[in-house]
Amino acid sequence: MTTNDSVRVSVLGLGAMGSALAAALVTAGHETTVWNRSAGRADDLAAQGAQVAATAGDAVQASHLVIACLLDHASVREVLDPLAGHLAGRTLVNVTTTTPNQSREMAAWATEAGITYLDGGIMAVPQMIGQPGSSLLYSGSADAFHQYRPLLDRWGTSTYHGEDPGLASLYDLALLAGMYVMFAGFMHGAAMVAPAGMTASRFADMAVPLLTAMTNGLHEYAAVIDGGDYTVAGQQSLEFSDLTDILNASAEQGVSTEVVDMVQRLLRRQIDAGHGTEGFARIIESIKNPC
Repeated sequence: MTTNDSVRVSVLGLGAMGSALAAALVTAGHETTVWNRSAGRADDLAAQGAQVAATAGDAVQASHLVIACLLDHASVREVLDPLAGHLAGRTLVNVTTTTPNQSREMAAWATEAGITYLDGGIMAVPQMIGQPGSSLLYSGSADAFHQYRPLLDRWGTSTYHGEDPGLASLYDLALLAGMYVMFAGFMHGAAMVAPAGMTASRFADMAVPLLTAMTNGLHEYAAVIDGGDYTVAGQQSLEFSDLTDILNASAEQGVSTEVVDMVQRLLRRQIDAGHGTEGFARIIESIKNPC
């Protein structure tokens, strides 16, 4: 296995996340070369000991391991396509946020060019990199993951999900979907209470204990979904879960009902199909089978 202090690494892209990844590697003692399209982003890293490459090509040639943390899939292709020849024989770890099919496209491109490819999804904000709670998902080359895991673990807990290069992206985006919908629900609630004079901060004091407790119910919902029986005793029924009162109260407060409308539509589709007495978890069938 490659030891931590023997790995030279290049990081392409120095936005907030790329800079955090590079800084963690520099702090860990890796010889780190960095490149960013816009000048000036590397100044702080250079002061910490990173080498600054004038071009992306120079950065790639400086290390056997190359990390790409760019804006999106298009920017990855724009930067790396002209460098395929330089990347041949090297390992590329792409932690840019992409869709699963875009990750698979990158892997196919890399294979054709003779590049070892590992795709990654970062389940953390930049401030969390290298701190407890930071985790990263990987898929693609198992050999690359195991060879460089000591380095990857510098950023957070590393988990490998298989040879399909699209899986890390899929799981990353699926988790983010749950997070963003939860945040939207909190913001809807904060908007509801604002006309009554409650600040968002005070509402957060009330919401955090409830939402934290409710997350324990995810395992119960998962067991029902995996079992496929939405009639299991003890579930809250779809009819009981009807959100009409929340919608009416929201309208009375003069706020948009868009967030709650979305859930209500999922509920109503199952109720209208004759499943009103079955459990709330059944709304996943509305999601899995869109109209």
